[in-house]
Amino acid sequence: MTTDSDTPWLTDQEQCAWRTHLDVSRLLMHQLERDLQPFGLTNNDYEILVNLSEAEDRRLRMSDLAASTLQSKSRLSHQITRMENAGLVRRESCESDRRGLYAVLTDEGWDTMRRVAPHHVASVRKHFIDLFAAEDLQALRTSLAPVAAHLRKERGGL
Repeated sequence: MTTDSDTPWLTDQEQCAWRTHLDVSRLLMHQLERDLQPFGLTNNDYEILVNLSEAEDRRLRMSDLAASTLQSKSRLSHQITRMENAGLVRRESCESDRRGLYAVLTDEGWDTMRRVAPHHVASVRKHFIDLFAAEDLQALRTSLAPVAAHLRKERGGL
């Protein structure tokens, strides 16, 4: 590896923190995905179900859903098609904008969300929340909040 003396390389402590973060992020998302598999869902499916279940009238404009799930409009469109085929969501035209579409949570999608959510929460607790003392969770949130704010600003205020 060629080194540039002007590059502020990570210290051993910084590199350890960074790599631990990467490791935990990958392992946790993999585990949560595995725990959703018995329900026929992926992490992306579940995130979309959550967003729609929390939205007014259980529907969101596709562009807003793409932004909130950090997916391109094209990728989200493919995802929604798969979820439509499973009966979890449907698309509706936007009355005020003929080009706009809504993703709408179906009754089956709502029932799926209500059935899966307790299992997902138990998985999050088992593999993340319950591994921390309350004060450590607060410290983690406090530590990560500026990173989240910075990245939202970089993306345009999500």
